[in-house]
Amino acid sequence: MLHKFKLIFQDKSLRKKILFVLFVFVIFRIGAVIPVPEVNTDTLKAFFAGNQFFGLLNIISGGAMSNLSIMMLGVAPYITASIIMQLLTMIFPALKEIYHEEGEAGRKKFNQYSRILTVPLAFLQGFGLLTLLERQGVLAQISLFDKLTNVIIVVAGSVFLMWLGELISEYGIGNGISLLIFAGIVAGIPLALQQVFVSFDISQIPLFLVFLVAAVLVIAGVVIISEGERPIPVSYAKRIRGMKMYGGVSTYLPLRVNQAGVIPIIFAVSILLFPQMLVNILSGINAAFIQNAAAFLLGILNNSWIYAILYFILVFLFTYFYTAVTFDPTAMADNLQKSGAFIPGIRPGPPTSSFLYNIISRITLTGALFLGIIAILPLIIKGLTGIAALTIGGTALLIVVSVVLETVKQIEAQISMREYE
Repeated sequence: MLHKFKLIFQDKSLRKKILFVLFVFVIFRIGAVIPVPEVNTDTLKAFFAGNQFFGLLNIISGGAMSNLSIMMLGVAPYITASIIMQLLTMIFPALKEIYHEEGEAGRKKFNQYSRILTVPLAFLQGFGLLTLLERQGVLAQISLFDKLTNVIIVVAGSVFLMWLGELISEYGIGNGISLLIFAGIVAGIPLALQQVFVSFDISQIPLFLVFLVAAVLVIAGVVIISEGERPIPVSYAKRIRGMKMYGGVSTYLPLRVNQAGVIPIIFAVSILLFPQMLVNILSGINAAFIQNAAAFLLGILNNSWIYAILYFILVFLFTYFYTAVTFDPTAMADNLQKSGAFIPGIRPGPPTSSFLYNIISRITLTGALFLGIIAILPLIIKGLTGIAALTIGGTALLIVVSVVLETVKQIEAQISMREYE
């Protein structure tokens, strides 16, 4: 371990990447504590203490939502735009061709569409959130012009944060969007520990022990599932060129149990934001029918068990969806055939594609069930113990562990390349 740390600081390129990520973190945290005007801090704290919906939104915003900062929207609009664009690839063949068949240039064009879509989504979400918080008394009553000014500020903050995330992905190390969420979660740990010690009660020791055991199990489970692979044996046919023979070797194709990583959790939380936000906005309309319907829907959404079921289903479905988007068995089978490789006992072409599809479907079932159970486990514990903080803790822990694992892998890959050179 010490040897690896030494190699990190000896490698000038890797050192610059890590320092750049830390520099972006500092900029993000400065922006995350600059509040929008007219915030009632006491009402804000009380509001967040009893609302799990905004607690999950605070995770996606990287902790900026709890301060109602200029970056209060976080990367949620960009994530939502990415979800919409990836859903559209299943509807419009032209978009699918751009994403899958045009290579790196196609991916850049696709990402540019996602960035453009982020702006109107951020405007709608910012206006809806500020209107809702104004009705809840968290923000003071202001004129329409001042409200639009605040909306423009938070939209600019979200776009700026999206830009910072892409800078990390390009010039730093790791996935920039995930690292910004990670930074916000980690930044909130000292305050959470302080609150635990201030409100510590000896009678709650068993509950804290349960939480610690659950945290250890989540970490162990995430590591096991994230590192789990199904090796598919692959052989290369022998080819003779001139006087030399090529191929004839055997290797394996590693298929990860959880191809999607932590993305399904982030997707599911982003999707869950919209119906609750919409219902909260509709409840302020002066119409008896709309108010009654909004109250009914809000009661359903605020039911922790219904919320847990919806959360589990969305995480499960998004795990399959994201795996289908990022892993194409047909393209993999074509690449194997073009390189003269084959899976022993399976004919090249469509049979290989069908075989890979069946394998990835079965192992993704394990990953999807695991992510879904881990995501709702804190909700179940909260329902049994009544401690609301555990609702947020499980999702945050899952994101942190997954991001750390992915970033460490990329750092180790950089170190391996340096040692190889």
